[in-house]
Amino acid sequence: DVQLQASGGGLVQAGGSLRLSCSASGFTFSDYAIGWFRQAPGKEREGISVISRGDGTTVYADSVKGRFTISSDDAKNMVYLQMNNLQPEDTAVYYCAAPCTVVGSTIMGPVAGFGAWGQGTLVTVSS
Repeated sequence: DVQLQASGGGLVQAGGSLRLSCSASGFTFSDYAIGWFRQAPGKEREGISVISRGDGTTVYADSVKGRFTISSDDAKNMVYLQMNNLQPEDTAVYYCAAPCTVVGSTIMGPVAGFGAWGQGTLVTVSS
């Protein structure tokens, strides 16, 4: 089974940093683009970053560009999201998922029945 597990969330003050981790198993890690998504209370889920395993291409949503950095460690089957200069509007449950695609400027998660979503990790940013 394809499994993803996100971790690293917590409470941080505005301007602070956190690094989220996503561990993956059950598939050939290097074959798929893996992405990070978030869902704030009362809002729709938002794709915020994706890394293409083939060439390492990264894509970011405008809302996090310049503050968040996605990276991967193929040997460990891990994907990371370094989040800097966090703001209260970044408060959300963060998920990793695979495989992901980018349609226009929108980061899309896996379609039903193919791929997986990790369980979320809560990031709370206080002002």
